[in-house]
Amino acid sequence: MIAGVLLALLLAGPVPASARDGCIVFDDFAGSAAGAFPNGWKVREESGRAVYTVRAEGDRRYLHAAARNLGVQAALERGWDLTAYPVLHWKWRSRQFPLGADEQAGRNDSAVGVYAVFPYRALVVRTVKALKYIWSEKVPKGTMLEASHGLTKMLVLESGAPPDRDRWVEERVNVAADYARRFNDPTPPKPLGIAVLTDSDDTQSYAEGDYADFEACRD
Repeated sequence: MIAGVLLALLLAGPVPASARDGCIVFDDFAGSAAGAFPNGWKVREESGRAVYTVRAEGDRRYLHAAARNLGVQAALERGWDLTAYPVLHWKWRSRQFPLGADEQAGRNDSAVGVYAVFPYRALVVRTVKALKYIWSEKVPKGTMLEASHGLTKMLVLESGAPPDRDRWVEERVNVAADYARRFNDPTPPKPLGIAVLTDSDDTQSYAEGDYADFEACRD
């Protein structure tokens, strides 16, 4: 279950963030060695460490993800104030879509996916809620989906194969507004952090994508 996996990952303890230009820098991967699993990130299963590796491209460091028949998230604990920094900003590239995936039950794989993760308690069970932003091969941009019995709300930000796989696409999402709208709650809790998922376990295929420059921004 996605929510339970994210909770386990985000209990490992935070790593301090830095600030620049009205944004809190979560990770630009400059502090991680090329070819290594990124500093401060966690995976629940050891196999996930091979999925996510830092790479260098000119002056940029980024997180490369390649998953064959796997679905393992990587998470970074980064609590932040949504009233001051409501916008999550990052860059990504979709390299290889998992074969036949359409983000539906039984085929819920994606080349790249980014989560904002929130605390949640259902009766005596501690778990999380999450907003998941997706680049889908087939599902139209703007489509809203859900998983984990409604605890994960998904939004397709990009759709289809990019004309240039090497070009970075920049995303800015208002996490505070998305949480309020999707969970019908005008006062979102403080997020626990972020996570990424490049997965191909449902389709038993191969998925590949890149992530860079995670920040929370004022606007």
